[in-house]
Amino acid sequence: MTGAPDAEHGPSETAQRASPTPQRGTPGEVFAAFLRLGLTSFGGPIAHLGYFHRELIARRRWVDDAHYAQLVALCQFLPGPVSSQVGFALGMIRAGWPGALAAFFAFTLPSAMLLFAFAAVLPALETPLAQEAMHGLKLVAVAVVAQGLWTMFRRLTPDLARQIIAAASAAVILVGGNALVQIAVVAAGALLGLAVCRNVVATGGASFELPYSRRFGALLLVAFTVLLAAALLPHDPFSLAAVAAAFYRAGSLVFGGAHVVLPLLEEFVVRPGWLDTHEFLAGYGAAQAIPGPMFSVAMFLGTRLQGVPGGLTGASVSLVSIFLPGFLLLAGALPFWQRLASYHAALRALAGVNAAVVGLLAAALYDPLWTGAVLDPFDFVIAASAFALLAAARTPVLLVIAWCVLLSVAQALLWST
Repeated sequence: MTGAPDAEHGPSETAQRASPTPQRGTPGEVFAAFLRLGLTSFGGPIAHLGYFHRELIARRRWVDDAHYAQLVALCQFLPGPVSSQVGFALGMIRAGWPGALAAFFAFTLPSAMLLFAFAAVLPALETPLAQEAMHGLKLVAVAVVAQGLWTMFRRLTPDLARQIIAAASAAVILVGGNALVQIAVVAAGALLGLAVCRNVVATGGASFELPYSRRFGALLLVAFTVLLAAALLPHDPFSLAAVAAAFYRAGSLVFGGAHVVLPLLEEFVVRPGWLDTHEFLAGYGAAQAIPGPMFSVAMFLGTRLQGVPGGLTGASVSLVSIFLPGFLLLAGALPFWQRLASYHAALRALAGVNAAVVGLLAAALYDPLWTGAVLDPFDFVIAASAFALLAAARTPVLLVIAWCVLLSVAQALLWST
């Protein structure tokens, strides 16, 4: 992976053109623009970046193409939800800290509220046909993650060395995939990347006009580190602090794409017994059907937590905690990006991390997704057809969701007659 985005993730270098420095906007303007995006941005983070470019760069000219490409590159470099981080940065550049917060809340609240409502009505969905519809959502999750894995494999493991890192990471996770092993795999990927990823090209980064200094950026990076250290400490497993720590850890380790949050959340939420696999996969599948960021699934999970504070309190803490580390890292790194993007060693380490993340996602595709959703040959046919629709036919995800749910329900009706 290089310091500049590829064609899937942002405007090409040939499309970059200079533009005058845009005027400062207002938080209200930012909120209105991102609320519209939050209500209409289907298709996942890569699609979100396209919506952002069309609405905020091509039409409104908040920043020029070159700076937008650099924002995407920086957010790909850091852990966290790429599209939400790009939106946060655009809000920051447009209207300062109030603009950054306006962008986050406006883009996230529509999907968060929909998932909160889904979590609230989930207990009523206990009829046989409703359960089959929920099973269809699980099969959607299998297809979506498989397609994401295939895309990441092609983009992030272009050579044999990185493919070996990915395969080894998957094997280690499947053998002993607890939280410490996952962290160790990511760290090992960074070290291996330094050693073997020699063909990564370093490029210079752009500078951004920010409402704070490098010193304040450094304080934000320190805050991220302190909070991560606190999140790694033992907590009362029945406390709200444990919930915040679990989601903060998950948000701190998501390299390479939003789907990578799946194995982390499964480890931090399902393994302690706060949520069963059935509800976890149903929520993840439902998150594919709505616009906005994938990380909003934390709202569903936080609502359904058992044995710890759930409901609106658990949902709110989970949502803020999973987004916070990515935003702290982004805001902390922005003042230093121009220098960071020129370091070859940093980009080699990131290439190794991304390869390890591909292995992490491959392991998650098998367990819990495949083992929890593909229960018979007909399930396999549904999941495989959904994958083909997504990867080969480029079918909109809403149609794929309808396809899986209808086939799952039809199967149940056929067996009952």
